[in-house]
Amino acid sequence: MFEQYLRVSEEVKEALQSNQPVVALESTIISHGMPYPKNVETALLVEKTVRENGAVPATVCVIGGKLVVGATREDIEYLGKTGLKIPKASRRDLPVLLSKGMDGATTVTTTMIGAELAGISVFATGGVGGVHRGAEVTMDISADLEELARTNVMVVCAGCKSILDLGLTLEYLETKGVPVIGYQTEELPAFYTDRSGLKVDYRLDTPEEIAAAFMAKMELGMNGGMLITNPIPHEYAMDPDEINKTIDQAIRDANELGIKGKALTPYLLDHIQKMTGGRSLESNIQLVLNNARLGAKIACAMCDAQEESL
Repeated sequence: MFEQYLRVSEEVKEALQSNQPVVALESTIISHGMPYPKNVETALLVEKTVRENGAVPATVCVIGGKLVVGATREDIEYLGKTGLKIPKASRRDLPVLLSKGMDGATTVTTTMIGAELAGISVFATGGVGGVHRGAEVTMDISADLEELARTNVMVVCAGCKSILDLGLTLEYLETKGVPVIGYQTEELPAFYTDRSGLKVDYRLDTPEEIAAAFMAKMELGMNGGMLITNPIPHEYAMDPDEINKTIDQAIRDANELGIKGKALTPYLLDHIQKMTGGRSLESNIQLVLNNARLGAKIACAMCDAQEESL
């Protein structure tokens, strides 16, 4: 039934049919996360990194009313050049975009949806959304958290974006029963920095351990995803005090301008990039590449475990 809205590349189809590792990738980072041509260069580098670590990349996007799983180079170039003119596609947007034959850049939420429809279990991204600062007044809570609670896809990230209220985000995930795993760390990474002062639920030190935990969750019929937090490489991490002061100023500026809703995160990331002289953008690129490497290794470990169980 849903096949009429789905376009899965032949490479991804063949890999899934032969139990080869596949890693889903989002497209909002292409259209809304970076300027052209840096966005296209980064997207292609992330795909290359997935391949170098033994898996098939599957960039997810919406093109011409189709939920694409396994974007072509032409698709990626189109998303990068069109940029902010392409709407961000969250769960609420997908029905209209598909039915009207429109385009969309997938967020964490819709990338998870596309991955699950195609049969992909691992998705690597930069950071996930969460509970925004001041949410006790605004009720601004990312749809990513609800998707993690309902969709059977593991998300590998560098923690929640540090523009968020990280403590409340962890509380929300706990309520929804989403395991928050630290890869080789007991502390929740905070996107630009490897430190937050907050603890994850469990520390797991190998891709094989992570794969085993996720497979156990699926075999028990426990619907919902798993959040794997992978710290940014230390040499690219920003000083926590410096980045937090920058974020606080960016949030104040956004409030003064009345920027909120889906426009808030792109505004803050762009504003922070300018305030840090581009250093935050370089950190962003490096953490995405780091997550792509880990995601590929976990996908490989899951395929190996499935082969052994046959």
